[in-house]
Amino acid sequence: MTLLDERIWSLFKRHWRQTLTYWSAFFSFGLCIAFLGPTVLDLRCQTQSTLQQITWVFFSQQFFLVVGSSLGGLFKKTLPSSLLVLFSCTLIISVVFAVIPLCNHVLLLSVAMAIAGFAMGVIDTIANLQLVKLYQKDSAIFLQALHLFIGLGALVSPLVADPFLAEDSCVLSANWTANSSSPSDLQHLRKSLAGHGAAIGNISKYPLHTEGMVVTRVSYAFWVMALINLPVPAAVLALMYHERLLPCSSNSPRLIDGESLSSSSPTGDSGQGHGSWFGLCNPAKLRGRPASFFILHALGGAILFITDGIVGSYAGFVYTYAVYPPLLIGHKTAGYLDSAFWASITVGRLAFIYLSYRFTAPKLLTFSLVGVILVQCLLLIFYTSCVFLFIGTCVLGLCISSVFPSMLAFTEDILDYKGCATTVLVTSASTGEMLLQLIVGSVIHNQGSYTFMLCCTILSFISFCLFLLLLYVRHSHGNGCTDSSPNTEMKERPESGGS
Repeated sequence: MTLLDERIWSLFKRHWRQTLTYWSAFFSFGLCIAFLGPTVLDLRCQTQSTLQQITWVFFSQQFFLVVGSSLGGLFKKTLPSSLLVLFSCTLIISVVFAVIPLCNHVLLLSVAMAIAGFAMGVIDTIANLQLVKLYQKDSAIFLQALHLFIGLGALVSPLVADPFLAEDSCVLSANWTANSSSPSDLQHLRKSLAGHGAAIGNISKYPLHTEGMVVTRVSYAFWVMALINLPVPAAVLALMYHERLLPCSSNSPRLIDGESLSSSSPTGDSGQGHGSWFGLCNPAKLRGRPASFFILHALGGAILFITDGIVGSYAGFVYTYAVYPPLLIGHKTAGYLDSAFWASITVGRLAFIYLSYRFTAPKLLTFSLVGVILVQCLLLIFYTSCVFLFIGTCVLGLCISSVFPSMLAFTEDILDYKGCATTVLVTSASTGEMLLQLIVGSVIHNQGSYTFMLCCTILSFISFCLFLLLLYVRHSHGNGCTDSSPNTEMKERPESGGS
């Protein structure tokens, strides 16, 4: 075993409890983000709302996920407070799962999903922040594993829900035998709604009753998911007990004090690293920062805004693209595309755990972004091939799977773990996933499904150009910091020592 192997293994053994806890929290995140698409028709029946009304539930979840991501940095001043917030958020997700079957109005359901979305956003930011803080220059490997757990949760959630979904109309009106949609129509609706309702105009032609007797078993799916998620807050609670952060363990000295010192930034400025948006905008902390400092934050955020937007748009609309001309793939066959895409993302993140150890983040990002462009171009060229659409979907998932964790580790490394890059990048990625789905969905609705691949290809080229610009700014930023770092440290150390 090489020296680097021993060092990374030693780091993991030192922080394995915290690491496994953050990984499990991301399983909770994935479990919550993937259930809404398959269950939305049953939830429509439960709330006896129209298809247009129920799609506001998607928006409330996504919007408050962005809010939670942006505010998550406020809860990480110390590791004890971050663990308390993480415990609360993971427990909230289980509570929301348990409460959803009791929401008999679309407004109540939207509020429940807004609360879940906020909790998901906070989990997203805190887990990324704390892993970067723990492992710093070695964080890429552990971030890849962290995002693997999103894929695992996203795979489990639809599997749990599927046995409880209605195969026929779940609101029985007086004339349901004549006008109710067939099971194949309902499956088509479920897959079309995966795009968070952005393509609602294309599917509103199907008759769905809002008045009548509700016959759905989807409540059992949410109660099962609530139970599946309960070990996650239990794991956070166990970590808090081990770190002696609970009242029942207050008679012993806290282990966290020593570990927080060892895991702080190299400069000892633990109070200013990885702050929130508000900490970044503090004029006292911004004084003397070079322009490249802000440009690096903006470029990293823009790249993840686009790439996460591509992931959300592709997962949401590849089914719609497949069932319309020129491909005209059958509804049942096209339904496997979304599953294949998420499965390939999960496999890709598993593979990149090893690759992150062998290769640097810039090389992995170059490989990933170039691969995304090539796959998108080939999908445009072979746009009439059903077989290549499946192959390209799998390869695209493999290529794009590592962009977020690699970009996060790379940007924090460039900024020497002093900025709030994690909060900026996580929020940008969440915002991109929400907004680009709406934009791409609007383009598809107005111009036709054939514009889907063109939009994704253009976005891929833009993201790669921004990455090249990031590499150039990184070079300039490195030279500027090298020239000014001795004087800067001489001025900053007395101030930090006196505080």
